[in-house]
Amino acid sequence: MDQLEQVSAIIALTMGVGWASGINLYATILMLGLMSNMGHLELPAGLDIVGDPMVLMAAGFMYCVEFFADKIPGVDTGWDTLHTFIRIPAGAALAAGAVGDMNEAVVLAAALVGGSLSATSHALKAGGRVMINTSPEPVTNWTASVTEDIAVVGGLWAALNYPIAFLIGLALFIALVVWLLPKIWRGVKKVFAFLAGLFGKQSDPIDLKSDKALPGNKH
Repeated sequence: MDQLEQVSAIIALTMGVGWASGINLYATILMLGLMSNMGHLELPAGLDIVGDPMVLMAAGFMYCVEFFADKIPGVDTGWDTLHTFIRIPAGAALAAGAVGDMNEAVVLAAALVGGSLSATSHALKAGGRVMINTSPEPVTNWTASVTEDIAVVGGLWAALNYPIAFLIGLALFIALVVWLLPKIWRGVKKVFAFLAGLFGKQSDPIDLKSDKALPGNKH
């Protein structure tokens, strides 16, 4: 592998784990760890930990939990909200580990890029689910969930085997997000405004200046 290929492979892996973590963190860890333990992938020193049996068991258990939670309308949005505080820092940490034993500036840059990509893909996933949940039937949730899992596996496979093609696809994904997120955000605001109007009704305020506001007031 020449230097250009090596650099592109490191960049693709760094961006790939950040992007994939924002969609399904546990599937990302499982795929990397299993491929490493089966001898199909040589991970950088900073990512060796994902092949540890305890990490794989924890990721496998959480993937099973997410597999079902991600397919229940409403529950998936709550799950995504909670994972705002998990996927993004985990994506940054995995991206930092993907650069291996490079200097601290490279590691920090990788963490920033990985965390940003994780936040971007997570925002698209979570916002899209809020919009999908406006439909009463569950089929769209199941379809979206399965599609996301396939995208994570396929995207990571491409990042590991065809880094240039993955980076081109990632650039197109970012362009799509730039166009799509404002539309999703407007839709999400409308959904929450509707819910606030539905559940936030208050009783008529009492006029404290009126004598009628004081039961038993004598005239």
